[in-house]
Amino acid sequence: MKSEDREQARFAPPGKTAAGDTASVMKFYGLPDAFPAKVLAEAKKVAKLPPGNRLDLRKKYIFTCDPVSARDYDDAISFEKDRLGRRVLGVHIADVSHFVLPGGELDREAYKRSTSVYLADRVVPMLPETLSNGICSLVPGEDRLAFSVFMTFDKNGEMVKRKFAKSVIRSQARFTYEQVMAIIGGRKHPKAKLIRGLDALARQLRAARFAQGALDIEIPETEILLDSEGETTGVAVRPYDESHQLIEECMVAANEAVAKELWTRGIRIVARLHEAPDPEKLMTLKRELRGLGIKTGNLENRDVFAKFLASIKKHPLYPTLATMVLRSMKRAVYSSSAIGHFGLSKRYYAHFTSPIRRYPDLTLHRQLASFLEGGSGKVPPKLLAKWAEHATEREEIAQEAERALSEIKKYRLLEERLASRQAVEYDAVIVKCAPFGCFAELSDLAIAGLVHISALSRKYVRYNEYDQTLSVPGGKGWKAGDRMRVKIAGIDIRERKLDLVPCSSQSRCR
Repeated sequence: MKSEDREQARFAPPGKTAAGDTASVMKFYGLPDAFPAKVLAEAKKVAKLPPGNRLDLRKKYIFTCDPVSARDYDDAISFEKDRLGRRVLGVHIADVSHFVLPGGELDREAYKRSTSVYLADRVVPMLPETLSNGICSLVPGEDRLAFSVFMTFDKNGEMVKRKFAKSVIRSQARFTYEQVMAIIGGRKHPKAKLIRGLDALARQLRAARFAQGALDIEIPETEILLDSEGETTGVAVRPYDESHQLIEECMVAANEAVAKELWTRGIRIVARLHEAPDPEKLMTLKRELRGLGIKTGNLENRDVFAKFLASIKKHPLYPTLATMVLRSMKRAVYSSSAIGHFGLSKRYYAHFTSPIRRYPDLTLHRQLASFLEGGSGKVPPKLLAKWAEHATEREEIAQEAERALSEIKKYRLLEERLASRQAVEYDAVIVKCAPFGCFAELSDLAIAGLVHISALSRKYVRYNEYDQTLSVPGGKGWKAGDRMRVKIAGIDIRERKLDLVPCSSQSRCR
């Protein structure tokens, strides 16, 4: 289904039951299910390929850091100092290119899928489990083939050296984000010095990016909690703390190092391109924010834009404001003709660190390997352009499918609570006022519903178009950013409509 057709359809329809929701979403977006037998047969065969000549890093302390619920482990980290006392960050990525050979059945299927899709209750992987959760997964205590990036940083956090090597590693430990965060916070651990040193470098890199005008936009992500039957039991907000930022900075550094190495040598790649927003969209954003009483300054100035984002971090409407900002910006895409990432403030950037789940990363591995082995590393421009366009389209479909099922699962949860007459109250924030009522977002669920003016007051409610507020003459008023306690009054899961009532209206809430 083309993008414009999906947009016209608005969203994937739910299944007849909660159990059928996933099947409905997969069918709507044309997501593949089982792998063809010939692909599985090749995966089993290539898993036994000999490693070849490699840099042996099995005695080096290398570890992974992922969520507790991680489903694949495609990146690992090392951190040490060289003889000059400079910090050396090693990012070791599963060498998927060793097993997925160009033109083979695995390669054709990986290209077709282009990306793994992380649905609320299952993963639609790019590669068969034999590889993604088997020989390519960097589990502790097992020899694994990797592609290593070594980056040397001076005391100011400047990358002064980079080198690359095909390697064999043996991860010494698997950390979770929670464990790393506890160590950063002071908990004793045999590797505390290493973790805190890595954290200090990550903070330097992060500060440098923001000093160069990188945009600090963090929208809280939600995780659908399911029981053993796949039924929704709740929704949790995923943290984005220093442990997550540590790993992100390591991956960003490796992606930049590889992109710079190849692009500056005249080797075109499938780059990760994020262009500056159109001035017209920024003007529209500015008008919308002005209606909420928020002043921005000249958003076409990168420094002003960055300062504006920092200024709204503690605003009660921050998630909504951040979403508005993202909608005003161009989407990050894959490109073979241009390079640069506006949001990260990087001149050179590409995806290298997740070849298990992204096809562009796999192509970059192949090009870098070719270059290091004395080849040209080059790919015909038309083929690169084809890869980039296809990967962008598949990524967009994956993101839409993930959002659609997540939203359906949230509505299922609220529908069940309403049907069972559970007296659940929710904290909400008004995100927009209109003549017929106000839209309020449930803070714990990141989903919005309508509070109709008849539920706000039995008196006449007036809408002020100038400042987009609602008020009762001589009485109470409502505006974007106001907090309220609400209950669910009605749900239409097919139309994704949610009716809310404020708990200050006692007759409607009891």
